[in-house]
Amino acid sequence: MAMQFYTSPEQIMRDRSEFARKNISRGRNTVVVSFAEGVLFVAENLSTTLHKISELYDRIGFAAVGRYNEFENLRSAGVRMADLRGYAYDRRDVKPRPLAKAYAQTLGAIFTEQTKPFEVEICVAGVAGKPEDDELYRLTYDGSINDMPGYLAMGGQSDRVDVVLKDNHRFDMTLQEAFDLALRALGSVGGEGGEPRTIGADRLEVAVLDRFREGRAFRRIRGGALTALLPDEAASDEADAGDGDTRDEPSGDTEKPPAKKATRAKRAKPDKKSTEE
Repeated sequence: MAMQFYTSPEQIMRDRSEFARKNISRGRNTVVVSFAEGVLFVAENLSTTLHKISELYDRIGFAAVGRYNEFENLRSAGVRMADLRGYAYDRRDVKPRPLAKAYAQTLGAIFTEQTKPFEVEICVAGVAGKPEDDELYRLTYDGSINDMPGYLAMGGQSDRVDVVLKDNHRFDMTLQEAFDLALRALGSVGGEGGEPRTIGADRLEVAVLDRFREGRAFRRIRGGALTALLPDEAASDEADAGDGDTRDEPSGDTEKPPAKKATRAKRAKPDKKSTEE
């Protein structure tokens, strides 16, 4: 009779935690900052269609890092829960805290009951009348929930990003100041030799919960509005890249007509020769 190997619960939990942390650390960082005009979400994201930042309800936003299909399932479940609560009671009764608690229970159950935990970290953020009353909840893969003091960072090397936010965050910041802080925090890691790096608009996903907007407070910042927020160095890099693309087009067009003329000349010679014969 074969004997089954015994593994202690502590070892199982330790292995699951190590597995989840290792895979989450490979993801690009996401920063959430509370400022005077609302709550700002800034994520480093190369995709324009697979969003890491989304809306959960009227004044509640969602951000995540990790495996996309897993946090997208969580986002969809949160939207359904918020819609049902708002429909059954009142839209004003939908708050960030119950959603965060539901996420914590779901992640905790998956972590303890299933073989593979979710490789995600998520944030549930709600905008209030004053910046000090904004609710920011950070939830980890094991169901742990933390009430953050106006800012948070998730993803690989989030501890170093969090230090930049902690040293410079203020509740009275403008949108431009909050964006500059988030961009500086994201650029503080990942550079060569530990040097800060410049992040262009094509690598950013930005959204905000507008404190003074009636109804649905969530809106995305992209295109010209995002370029206007970038510092001069990053904005000039974006402009140079665009100029390079437009200069390439005329040079390709000017090369085509000579090729067509040469082709016509080659075809004309045999016609002339055959006429003489």
